[in-house]
Amino acid sequence: MELTQAEIEERTAILKHLRSLLEKQRAKFQEYLEVLEAQNKAIPQENPELLAAHTDLGQQIADSIVSLQKVIVPFEELYHQKVLDTGTEEEIPRLHADLEALQQKVLHQNKINRELLAVHMEQIQQRISDLHNPYKNTKSVYTHSDHIATQISIDV
Repeated sequence: MELTQAEIEERTAILKHLRSLLEKQRAKFQEYLEVLEAQNKAIPQENPELLAAHTDLGQQIADSIVSLQKVIVPFEELYHQKVLDTGTEEEIPRLHADLEALQQKVLHQNKINRELLAVHMEQIQQRISDLHNPYKNTKSVYTHSDHIATQISIDV
């Protein structure tokens, strides 16, 4: 089967665009992994602002990964329809393997962070429950109605 120049150009364009999208997605996964690793270091520091910043950044990156995936799916379908049958392209499967490995690393790091955060939250809850109120059994002047003035005398 002889390919026309237009078909070759179409396949090349699909391949280049898909490769570009997969590389962007790989970069986003790598960025997300770095954020998760930084978050892992921030958990023991008990800095809620830093943790919130890492969480927000991670959510933004995850949203962009999802957006990229929505674009990648149609291009992968085109790739499978028009390019895959030639068997000459080896870079796309390698990119998919890299993405799969990064995805597993991200999931593993996310699991480690969740477990560390759960342990840390349990420790904080324990510290809070161990706090003792020194005024717990004492009488407060503000809690009793005894000796409360009922009249005010104003002399001019």
